[in-house]
Amino acid sequence: MDEKTGSASEDTRSVVEEFLRRVGEGDAERIAALFAEEVDWMIADNPVVPWIRPRQTREDVAAHFTELAAGVAALAGGGRPVDVLVVDGTEAVITGTLSGRVRATGKEFSTPYALRLSVQNGELTRYYIFEDSLKIAAACTA
Repeated sequence: MDEKTGSASEDTRSVVEEFLRRVGEGDAERIAALFAEEVDWMIADNPVVPWIRPRQTREDVAAHFTELAAGVAALAGGGRPVDVLVVDGTEAVITGTLSGRVRATGKEFSTPYALRLSVQNGELTRYYIFEDSLKIAAACTA
């Protein structure tokens, strides 16, 4: 690994680890503060799940994490939300398991996920999450 890639990887890892800390704390505004003003956001749109929809801005990111917290309660024990974090230059991939209980229905869900993040100038610029949104939607349905 050359010096430039190594430095970029260290910067990326630092931002991503801070993102994971802030997600664990649950403060939507602090999470969103790590994102660039314009975000390349990809999550499978699903009209049954209010927080699963397109986003484009830092303000949208804050709304996503606010809506997610309002819609889902963490499960006791929480499982392993992060299994692997891989960083290469400005790119990072996280894999793990998402689980929770939908507040409106009381139904629980658990799904593996992969999250691709990009970091430029100390800010998250890409957020692509791959999850079983149908399983989450089923938990949202009475």
